[in-house]
Amino acid sequence: MGKWDVVCLTLLVLNLCFGARGEPQVPCYFIFGDSLVDNGNNNQLQSLARADYLPYGIDFPDGPSGRFSNGKTTVDVIAELLGFDDYIPPYSTATGRDVLKGVNFASAAAGIREETGQQLGGRITFSGQVRNYQNLVSQVVNILGNEDTAANYLSKCIFSIGLGSNDYLNNYFMPLYYNTADRYTPEQYSDVLIQQYTEQLQALYNYGARKFVLIGVGAIGCSPNELAQNSQDGKTCVARIDSANQIFNNKLKGLVDQFNSNSDAKFIYVNAYGIFQDIINSPAAYGFKVTNTGCCGVGRNNGQITCLPYQTPCQNRDEYVFWDAFHPTEAANAIIARRSYSARSPSDAYPIDIRRLAQL
Repeated sequence: MGKWDVVCLTLLVLNLCFGARGEPQVPCYFIFGDSLVDNGNNNQLQSLARADYLPYGIDFPDGPSGRFSNGKTTVDVIAELLGFDDYIPPYSTATGRDVLKGVNFASAAAGIREETGQQLGGRITFSGQVRNYQNLVSQVVNILGNEDTAANYLSKCIFSIGLGSNDYLNNYFMPLYYNTADRYTPEQYSDVLIQQYTEQLQALYNYGARKFVLIGVGAIGCSPNELAQNSQDGKTCVARIDSANQIFNNKLKGLVDQFNSNSDAKFIYVNAYGIFQDIINSPAAYGFKVTNTGCCGVGRNNGQITCLPYQTPCQNRDEYVFWDAFHPTEAANAIIARRSYSARSPSDAYPIDIRRLAQL
């Protein structure tokens, strides 16, 4: 073996051992959403929707961060799969050149509608998140030198948007606080949501976004909270909620076709509902044993409220689909993220998955 062969072999071993990797597949990753992906934006708000205390983050390297999970969220795992060597920072703390790799604008309790989640206190609505992004674009322009360079840069980035859950859980199906169910049928309500959603997507497009990932609403009728309140046996998912979500999801998927036909942007739809149903229906295939109860929480199914401060959670967290009354464990998030990034079934992502979107 020659000298250069030894050098090459040494470098290969170092790369394998220390995980050296090249540039990320896209220059930046922008995230819009609710508590499923919030990573700290609500920490400074006067809100009941906060997760900056143990046991949240019990399995996360930095401890409690504001993530509504025991560990990573789906977008944390997707960022890893895209090749980023660190997590995308929350808007509340992102500064300087950090913003060039992307920012997480998500806010727990946020919805498409302005009033959604207001009974929980402070939150940054979808329109508020979009305004924060618009403000950030001016920083990107200043850093990169001019608008054309910034526009070219942003056109290569991935924009992930996942909202709608709270418009059902913390609005339409909460008649004590909201009258939307009296005013709209599920069909009409989905139309109203899609119209407002479209306006915000257009605003993002106008400010440089070109690669969009629209994440459908998950099977929220199967959450421990809904099972505790509305399921007789505590196991059967609540059909009226899931059917309303499916009406919305089908229209969201239709929006992908609409934008792809009428613009130079590339839109994809991630079928979070279908992926989640697969996990719920075949838990053993994914290593899960408990699908209907939160790892921590209070009351029936541990589903009455989210984890209490310093409550002791279950020990076998990787065997639980749900971490608390509403949110998946890191183990479930990782499966959803991997199938969103690289579709295992043709129905996981439409018309392509995130991995292929990144390559365009």
